[in-house]
Amino acid sequence: MHQALKNFIFEELVQIDDTASFTENDDLLEAGLDSMGIMRLVLFIEEELGVSLPDEEIEPDNIQTLKSIVSWIERHRS
Repeated sequence: MHQALKNFIFEELVQIDDTASFTENDDLLEAGLDSMGIMRLVLFIEEELGVSLPDEEIEPDNIQTLKSIVSWIERHRS
């Protein structure tokens, strides 16, 4: 799951020249993740990973870093 999520973010949502140096704690919002990207990310998580995420939890604390996204997903896995 972690690798599929990372690939989707870097291939579809943010433009980073050197993804190898980007860590799970780096800020995705500063890297260019915008509101449309956030919606695409949530759809990817729900459709491809099968995890339903509450709309009211779509907030910066849950999507700011790869680590926070993985933690958010883990809290809602059934």
